Amino acid sequence: MDERDRYDAGMKVRRAVLGDAHVDRSLTRLTPFNEEFQDLITRYAWGEIWTRPGLERHTRSCMTLCMMVALGHWEEFAMHVRAAFNNGLTRDDIKEVLLQAGVYCGVPAANHGFQIAQEVFDQMEK
Repeated sequence: MDERDRYDAGMKVRRAVLGDAHVDRSLTRLTPFNEEFQDLITRYAWGEIWTRPGLERHTRSCMTLCMMVALGHWEEFAMHVRAAFNNGLTRDDIKEVLLQAGVYCGVPAANHGFQIAQEVFDQMEK
């Protein structure tokens, strides 16, 4: 697969997981400063990793949510909570991820994750 094919595959998965509206908003924010980084994450995060056959997207979403909690990347966590539904996760699945994170990442981190997930759920219901 060449770089263009990897980018195209990555963009397809990125849109499927994050949604067209999110991706379109991020593309409107491209600048000469950040465009190479956006190209990189589209090719490698989405086009190389998320397209691999070894794990289902459902599993990748669970892993990503847990890693965002562990690292305290709350804006990315909120984005991936929204995206998780596109990968077949339910609220109960997200609750289980956060309970698991509470044991391995710490109660305060999981507590904050529950708070942010609830805010995302509330926004999604509007």
